[in-house]
Amino acid sequence: MKPEYPDHPAPADAADRRAVAPVICYPVDALPRPDLAAYRAARAGWIPVAQVTVPPRDARCFEVPAGHFFRITSVEGPQVGDLNLWSADLSERFYSGKSRALHGTHLGTGDRMWSSFPTLRPLATITEDTLDWYGFDEYGGGVHDVIGTRCDPYTHNLLSDGGQYHHCCHSNLTRTLAEHRGMPLAEAETHVHDVLNVFMCTGFTRDTGQYFMKASPVRPGDYLEFFAEIDLLGALSACPGGDCGSVHSSDEAACHPLLVEIFRPKAPPAGWLPPSPNGYDRSHGAG
Repeated sequence: MKPEYPDHPAPADAADRRAVAPVICYPVDALPRPDLAAYRAARAGWIPVAQVTVPPRDARCFEVPAGHFFRITSVEGPQVGDLNLWSADLSERFYSGKSRALHGTHLGTGDRMWSSFPTLRPLATITEDTLDWYGFDEYGGGVHDVIGTRCDPYTHNLLSDGGQYHHCCHSNLTRTLAEHRGMPLAEAETHVHDVLNVFMCTGFTRDTGQYFMKASPVRPGDYLEFFAEIDLLGALSACPGGDCGSVHSSDEAACHPLLVEIFRPKAPPAGWLPPSPNGYDRSHGAG
């Protein structure tokens, strides 16, 4: 725990130091913005090609070809989902830290889910968010965060004096990937990574800077929609915390299924091309 009071007195110029204006780390003015009008126009006449229901406190995998859309929908009650994305061959994975640095702590319409180094390219673009009205509340909370990780059995063990709980999102994602790709659990676990917390309402406390969660504003019929920029493998866990209004990693919270639907447009969005891997030459200044 952080001390209630600082151990060191403030210097005489403390107010001046605190008053220094912030600088955005990664200005994104030069980052090409997705043509949302073209993406949305491509939905006209699209054809549903697959759907997957994710049971409460469990996870499921799904495949999305490049140029297709997919939606995650709340279908029975308030429910948070933890989303992992990979390239179809598992060589690329969602890079939550860089997505956060480029777009902010919470993702929304027009933001992208970026891949890990060395490719650093868009895996998917968010094309619709029915919770975009929420914004940031008086506590600093917003939805669809990339600041948390995913509930996991290791942290649970650490904080519960040795407890063993197997339906944390980390374990859910590990099991479904292992089953879907026919690999051992230990191998599948190495591919599981920090998530997009779909529908989760989170922020940081202003006094201690701690990560907090509160009851999600999601209701049945709300959805988050994506466009697959490359061939994707996804895995979604219906978090054992339900709406995460009180606890997570629990068998007591009210939990509900989530629906994943995949749609094939009649034609790709006008002007769309799959993104190329990042153009850095990978020489790292050597030689």
